[in-house]
Amino acid sequence: MSASHPFAGDPVFDLHVGGKMEVRATVALGGADDLSLAYTPGVARVCEAIAEDPSMTQHYTWVPNTVAVVTDGTAVLGLGDIGPAAAMPVMEGKAVLFKQFGGVDGVPICLATTDVEEIIETVVRLAPSFGGINLEDISAPRCFEIEDRLKELLDIPVFHDDQHGTAVVALAALKNALTLTGRNPESTRVVISGAGAAGVAIAKILLEAGIKDLAVTDRKGVVHSGRNDLTPVKRELADLTADRTGRTGTLADALAGADVYMGVSGGTVPEEDVARMAPDAIIFAMANPTPEVHPDVAHRHARVVATGRSDFPNQINNVLAFPGIFRGAFDAHATSITEGMKLAAAEAIAGLVGDALTEEYVIPSPFDPRVGPAVAAAVADAARRDGVARR
Repeated sequence: MSASHPFAGDPVFDLHVGGKMEVRATVALGGADDLSLAYTPGVARVCEAIAEDPSMTQHYTWVPNTVAVVTDGTAVLGLGDIGPAAAMPVMEGKAVLFKQFGGVDGVPICLATTDVEEIIETVVRLAPSFGGINLEDISAPRCFEIEDRLKELLDIPVFHDDQHGTAVVALAALKNALTLTGRNPESTRVVISGAGAAGVAIAKILLEAGIKDLAVTDRKGVVHSGRNDLTPVKRELADLTADRTGRTGTLADALAGADVYMGVSGGTVPEEDVARMAPDAIIFAMANPTPEVHPDVAHRHARVVATGRSDFPNQINNVLAFPGIFRGAFDAHATSITEGMKLAAAEAIAGLVGDALTEEYVIPSPFDPRVGPAVAAAVADAARRDGVARR
């Protein structure tokens, strides 16, 4: 490794020299015979077979095991709108995680546009090269329309990980936290702070999982239809959540007596508001790098505490979900990723904790080797049940 780069000696920059990934051939080219099979003239026969039957790409190309990791650089980690070039190290990292934890080949694609129509058109034009599309770090509310439109236009899985990966893992941890505290979903009161990509997706998956009393808050308080400042996405969210229980007011109002707090918003929740939650409360403060409720504070008032950080117990980490979800979708040659597939992924992740369930262990480690295969198997089965599998 060259020591001449500008930040030589910094271990983070040293690791990133030349990027974190490369493309390698899976076949040997030892001579003319190998070349004639891998390239001309032999490859022409494979091309003709695919031209006659495009489904042959599933057997004779890397397409069915390859996902495009697509961003416009507008919502990168906790850094915000830093642009497509600066987003590349994160997209490379995501591709490495796909390979390490799911055996899926990821290709980072950073787009030099933030226009919704241009992003959609570009991804649609690129789609024949990929078995799936993983949208990443695209700001809300644009991300919702982009994902929805691409799902309509493409017959391959489209998945916005900032939404659904977070939601799957949060649900998995919540399932075990509810079991530990003796609660059932139907009678559990949940408050989510943050009505962006992750907050909306968490709300929707919790409703699918049986939560009835749910309030989502943004900077102006509970998202409900009595407000006159709601986007179309928030209007739909209000109808699905607070409108059904009549909840209004501030985050502090919503937290009074609540069983569960889930933070995907940043900022800080005052300790006096946390203290008003129900006994044996559950707090998932998932903002990075600074949780909305510091674990030391949360533990004074809650029985189960989780964060998005790796240096505290119970890390809500998307890597528990997205590699296995795409692995399972690819194994089933699924045309889409359904709500049933997401719920199955959450159930599989939660189930791995088993009898080892404690306050400090409601979610498996990202390095638990059982996670990827368990999620993949559950997702593939769900794809077949939901009628979206082609094998």
